[in-house]
Amino acid sequence: MRKNQVTIKDIAQELKISISTVSRALRGMPEIHPDTRKAVTALAKDWDYQPNQLATSLVKSSTRTIGVIVPNAGYYFFSSVISGIEEAAAREGYSILLCQSNESYQRELVNIQDLTQGQVEGFIVSLSRETFDYAHFGRLLRKKIPLVIFDRYADEIPASKVIVDNRKAARQAVRHLIENGCRRIAYLAGPSNLQISNERLTGYKDALREAGLPFDDHLVVHCDYTLENAMRHTNLLVSLRYPPDGILAVSDRVAMASLYALRQQQVRVPDEVAIIGFNDEPVSALMTPSLSSVAQPTVQMGRMTVELLIQQIATSSQEFTPVTKIFETELKIRESSNRLKQ
Repeated sequence: MRKNQVTIKDIAQELKISISTVSRALRGMPEIHPDTRKAVTALAKDWDYQPNQLATSLVKSSTRTIGVIVPNAGYYFFSSVISGIEEAAAREGYSILLCQSNESYQRELVNIQDLTQGQVEGFIVSLSRETFDYAHFGRLLRKKIPLVIFDRYADEIPASKVIVDNRKAARQAVRHLIENGCRRIAYLAGPSNLQISNERLTGYKDALREAGLPFDDHLVVHCDYTLENAMRHTNLLVSLRYPPDGILAVSDRVAMASLYALRQQQVRVPDEVAIIGFNDEPVSALMTPSLSSVAQPTVQMGRMTVELLIQQIATSSQEFTPVTKIFETELKIRESSNRLKQ
């Protein structure tokens, strides 16, 4: 029994014919003598020959593979979007190669380089928190390599985008806090270069202005998404002379760390401080108190990224105009913000 993977070279050597003859015989080409074709197919079956799909696809200039780069596949938001991407890709006969930037700009560059060498047909990417320079995406687009950006994006990248209405979502969340009696609302934002965080800041300001409440820049702090950083910023907010009575957090992970810090400070939630997160992670509903959160249609977003990318792959020889798909969100009200129920 042969232990190694069988190649057409092995079959050619065994039958003492050329590799090209074996290849044509396996593809059923009419110019191959029937006896030769029969011998090749019989030996291939006996040795359990499996064709190299990657090599075959490269010959056809089509790998049917999509490169996907996310900051951290362990985050619920990204893992859920990836599920949508995989489902839609498989339905279209594509597979994905998944990489994590681990929130590193340098790692993002390496991911792009590695996947490009791996002959992916296009990219689906969400930016790392360290990404300030977008030249690597410009190089992809100049080479006419299809690209779709989702969630974390930048207007400077002229690619198709799949996002939610972050401004509207934050405005709705802050209005809910105001309706529940909050008057000094803090925003635990993401890194200052992330556009989605800044859009949520705009929505936060919109809600304050509409309610006739002043904007206080001491109540806006930028986190790096780590739990330790979110806890430290929460402690600083609580220590202010006039501490907040409400908090909007850029993500559920940040909100959960903030809740833990508030508990350590013996601050009652929502009585003294009400809080809302983003992403509606499954554990949010199981916490004590349960966490109010902005839910995003993650699986649908993943499916849409694939739809846009495949459209771009199909029209790669033509001039492509980027499109932006904006999804609506839903505020899930739970104990952490629902003072009126109490």
